Amino acid sequence: MTTHTTALSVNVNKVALVRNTRHLGIPSVARAARLCLEAGAQGITVHPRPDGRHIRADDVHELAALLKAWPGREFNIEGNPTQNLMDFIREVRPQQATFVPDSEDQFTSDHGWSFPQDAERLAPLAAECRRLGVRVSLFMDAVPEQMAAARAAGADRVELYTEPYAAAWGTPGQEAQLRQYAAAAQAALDAGLGVNAGHDLNRENLAAFVARVPGLLEVSIGHAFVADALELGYAATVRAYQQCIDRGMAQRT
Repeated sequence: MTTHTTALSVNVNKVALVRNTRHLGIPSVARAARLCLEAGAQGITVHPRPDGRHIRADDVHELAALLKAWPGREFNIEGNPTQNLMDFIREVRPQQATFVPDSEDQFTSDHGWSFPQDAERLAPLAAECRRLGVRVSLFMDAVPEQMAAARAAGADRVELYTEPYAAAWGTPGQEAQLRQYAAAAQAALDAGLGVNAGHDLNRENLAAFVARVPGLLEVSIGHAFVADALELGYAATVRAYQQCIDRGMAQRT
């Protein structure tokens, strides 16, 4: 039986998106993060984009200060390391940096890094993060053959991009997707990588994913989490997602 528990990192980008529609400072990103941490979330994720359309620079610094009061919890900053991500990493030194190959005006993340094409530019940036004491995770498609190359580029973990799985949920393609992600995760483990996952995971599809994907250390959930929190509240939503994780863990053998 697997002994570790998959951590829940709450992505608060959409809280910032709602706040930015007015100039009142509500809803508060820091308060949302604190309520999630108080409810037991193991981490907070942000993806500050260059256009500042949701998370802004002052949010990153405020959350970094907040997380200092929560030892053992993780601050994960996502972004493209060739854009604005590295400045944040150097300034606040979060526990984890997740490198995502987004263009500056990209609507949402929709693909992972590719090797060998991306190795040369990623390797020195990953090395810099590690010198700063920051764990490096690379956002990757569920392609088993790419995992050893991600490790060679300096990654500590990969974050499996889960939108294809979420899109196949409830269709005849669901089982094939689960097999694909399980194979990619096993290849990552074999390469010495930790395994994270994220994008369009929700209360319906999370437990099955946790049950089938080996070595899953962390899931990052934002859009569905915030949508649920509008109805349930932050604390109840944290508990609901952790119950999904617990169900998935109980189904593992």
